[in-house]
Amino acid sequence: MAEITAALVKDLREQTGAGMMDCKAALTETKGDLEAAVDWLRKKGLSKAAKKADRVAAEGLIGISTAPGKGAVVEVNAETDFVARNDHFQGLVKLIADVALSTGGDAEAVRAAKAGNKTVQEAIASAVATIGENMTLRRAASLSVGQGVVGTYMHNSISEGLGKIGVLVALESPGNVEELAALGRLVAMHIAAAAPLAVDSSGLAAEVIEREKGVLADKAKASGKPDNVIAKIVESGLKSYYKEVCLLDQPYVHDDKKSVAQALKDAEAKVGGPIKVTGFVRYKIGEGIEKQESDFAAEVAAAAGKS
Repeated sequence: MAEITAALVKDLREQTGAGMMDCKAALTETKGDLEAAVDWLRKKGLSKAAKKADRVAAEGLIGISTAPGKGAVVEVNAETDFVARNDHFQGLVKLIADVALSTGGDAEAVRAAKAGNKTVQEAIASAVATIGENMTLRRAASLSVGQGVVGTYMHNSISEGLGKIGVLVALESPGNVEELAALGRLVAMHIAAAAPLAVDSSGLAAEVIEREKGVLADKAKASGKPDNVIAKIVESGLKSYYKEVCLLDQPYVHDDKKSVAQALKDAEAKVGGPIKVTGFVRYKIGEGIEKQESDFAAEVAAAAGKS
């Protein structure tokens, strides 16, 4: 019997995409015979993950999990929107969100963390084998406050804590927690709708600001404006840009006569203390993933031609 080393387990995982515990079991059953272990996993239906891994997974669900003073959000992708209605998949996303709440917002740490007797990554591989689609934990994030609340909102919710756009927003405040929670939900709804890039201009990447300055300056130069006027146009244009992309500067979706900053200031009397937004996270399912477009009619015609 060959020695079942970590390297042998790793080789089997790379070949099959099965979970570590499943690979160990396969090698134990086959006395360390790698090829026999591959067949053992195939017979158990546990090697499907590798065959699915190159498929684009741009659908799926956002999951949110919360506890007093903290929240976590994850994006778990699958190949088709149909899977989002699968109870097994929904349970998987909830489990991963709960793990992220305890481990923090590092996706690698979440994948490696235990969920029962398996790691999260092994649980995903098992779900791939069961459901038959490629799945992946794409990203995870968490927020916490020393005093205050982490408000949440889920858009297109299909179940508690599951949907298509998930938002966390951290409100630091010594005020009434119930009032803060209600306000946090409203601000999270605003973030879902307005998709800001940062809390304020200080949170924008320097290259983003420089690129916007360049666009504004080039437009002004093209119209023949002198340099001193161009500088003023750029300064004014940046203020308008901040109103588009910075949370506190945006017109509040629940009352667009106010900025979000003004709405928060007005809410302080009701809450019973100052309010500060210390961060937010907005996840939209499949955002930034290049989806593969298919011509369904052509596929049907091609299949008919082969039959």
